[in-house]
Amino acid sequence: MPPIIIDLYSDNAAPAAPEIMAALTRVNVGPAQPYGQDPESKALRTTFSDLFGTEVWVMPVSTGTAANSIALSALTPPYGTILCSDTAHIETSECGATELFSGGAKLTHVAAESGRMSADALNEVIGRAGKGLQHRSQPAAISLTIGTERGTVYPVSEIARIAEVARRHRLSLHIDGARIANALIALGASPRSVTTDLGVDALSFGATKNGALNTDAIVVFRKDIADELRYRVRRAGQVWSKMRYSAAQLNAYVEGGLWLRLAEQANRTAKRLAEGLGQVPGVRLMERVEINQVFAEMPEKVIACLEADGIVLGRRDQGVRMVTAWSTTTEEVDYVIGRARIHGD
Repeated sequence: MPPIIIDLYSDNAAPAAPEIMAALTRVNVGPAQPYGQDPESKALRTTFSDLFGTEVWVMPVSTGTAANSIALSALTPPYGTILCSDTAHIETSECGATELFSGGAKLTHVAAESGRMSADALNEVIGRAGKGLQHRSQPAAISLTIGTERGTVYPVSEIARIAEVARRHRLSLHIDGARIANALIALGASPRSVTTDLGVDALSFGATKNGALNTDAIVVFRKDIADELRYRVRRAGQVWSKMRYSAAQLNAYVEGGLWLRLAEQANRTAKRLAEGLGQVPGVRLMERVEINQVFAEMPEKVIACLEADGIVLGRRDQGVRMVTAWSTTTEEVDYVIGRARIHGD
């Protein structure tokens, strides 16, 4: 294998941002009370309540899978069902974690286009679900991924329509925000406008993909859910003894808008990559590029040659996925485009 020159396999491959590492160094001095009783952890709730414009409860966890599955476990009973798109990460990439932590709740697919399910399709599926019938799993929650697994985003207006469907049917609403910063940059929206203002119950707040070292979080907008989640998070082994290191990352991540600046760089380089590749003969963009993921069909010769050049891509059945990160540079993107043009001739 050639040495890796540029890694576009996933934004998980990127290093932690210098500001995050500085925050870790800052709190790595002397002792501090464990299990979230330290000053950094106590400040976390104020930081995030200010961010979302309302009182919230924040629970750091180690992964996005933990955030999704544990949050959803508090929103649905074991006999419930969670409605999501067929490309949702909880369906395709989390090895049944939601079913495990919920005690057996199932996932029900809603038809999606470019990763997004519509409010109308969602309402239709709920109508056919057999609500109230003893023999059926009961609709309990809706989960949508704001920056979808196809590199698209939900417009705020469509999230509002989905939230209205949730209220009409008395279902909880969860947002998978693994790439929420990228989505907010694409939408030009505030954190509050896609959560608090729309009545979202719980958010999986992603940070690791966008510059954090090893932490994400569950953000809860209702005290009754938070009260229950305290125990669910503990039972799942996600209450860290040295919580200050996770809290320091999250505080540094959002204070001063660092998270949005990092996401803006990732989105900008993805758009540049897409525009350049779109001009290469034989390459076809499979989705509109709205955040930091580029899906493209390209000749096998081009893929193989890029890989031989040390460029790491994510192969998919119908092409490749390329994911830029906060650390991806314009020079790296231009190099990939240039090599693709050479190999495509």
